[in-house]
Amino acid sequence: MKRGITIILLIFIAVVFFGALYYLYNKNQQSPIVFETDKPETKTIIKNTIATGSIVPDEEVLIKPNISGIIEEIYVEAGGFVKAGDLIAKIKVVPNVNNLNTTQNQVISAKNELDNQEKAYKRQKTLFDKGVISANDYEASELAYKQAKQNYNATKQSYEIVKTGTTKSLGSAANTMIRSTVTGMVLEVPVKVGNQVIESNNFNEGTTIASLADVDKMIFVGKVDESEVGKIKENLPIEITVGAIENKKFDGILNYIAPKGKTENGAIQFEIKAKLTHRDTTFIRAGLSANASIILDKATNVLAIKEGLIQFDEKTKKPFVEVQISGQKFQKKDVILGVSDGIYVEVKSGINASDKIKVWNQGLKKEEQNK
Repeated sequence: MKRGITIILLIFIAVVFFGALYYLYNKNQQSPIVFETDKPETKTIIKNTIATGSIVPDEEVLIKPNISGIIEEIYVEAGGFVKAGDLIAKIKVVPNVNNLNTTQNQVISAKNELDNQEKAYKRQKTLFDKGVISANDYEASELAYKQAKQNYNATKQSYEIVKTGTTKSLGSAANTMIRSTVTGMVLEVPVKVGNQVIESNNFNEGTTIASLADVDKMIFVGKVDESEVGKIKENLPIEITVGAIENKKFDGILNYIAPKGKTENGAIQFEIKAKLTHRDTTFIRAGLSANASIILDKATNVLAIKEGLIQFDEKTKKPFVEVQISGQKFQKKDVILGVSDGIYVEVKSGINASDKIKVWNQGLKKEEQNK
């Protein structure tokens, strides 16, 4: 019995021994890790955040009528340029029956009054010429006649305005002729000849006949997530890329950040606006979608290395790199870092442009492969 136990122990020890020898043999057969190196580069590093939006006019003016009616003529079309005061459209008034009837009765009453005053004036003039009445009585009769004549003309004008929307005495001030209030491009004409329009007043914003804007003054309007809004501030430079215009970037200045966010698809979004600066002759259509790269920080032509080369001390948490001395011998050097774009990082001090830096995570990858 004891002899059997002894044999089993000897067999177990022999298995462990030969297993250890096999493990050590295989380990010696593996090739040693040879670390590659990378050199610093001179780069321009930009730290930015992206906002999506569109290009719109800085000021868009909506032309609305001051009288209700039907579009009789349209003198402009989208894409055309107009000056302040140019004709946009002409409106034909559809009179209100009750108002038309009331003003018509006023005209008849004013005409009857004028006829009576005219007869009285002629009688008084005849008597005054014969010396029967005084000058005061004659002048009073003349004044009453003139007032009746003026009232008759005023009621006739009111009747014409109610019926047609204008009168000859108004000239260019007639509100049936819709004119441009600004100089710019016609962006849209949402009405057609024959459409009915409603006047703009305190109770109704009215029907838009045309929208105008100065296309030389365009801005970017977009939105940023709440996680990014804390990083940006007004007057930061931005680079705008318009999807419909290839190989073009437009410079701008961030000049507005909404103080209040809005919930969209479960996320809080903040509206931003940026004014385009240093534009060339490229025509940008209103409403084109665009992306804005808001430049948070920028380092031009600085010494930079890939972020993957940076290591951090376990105790001090300070960054360092390993610089090649000779062969596979490396020396630890502390570095001071600057701007990072997530791929490259600026190195302010600690290394030179000629240094070769150890690709330390290459060894980790090979160890994982070997395992």
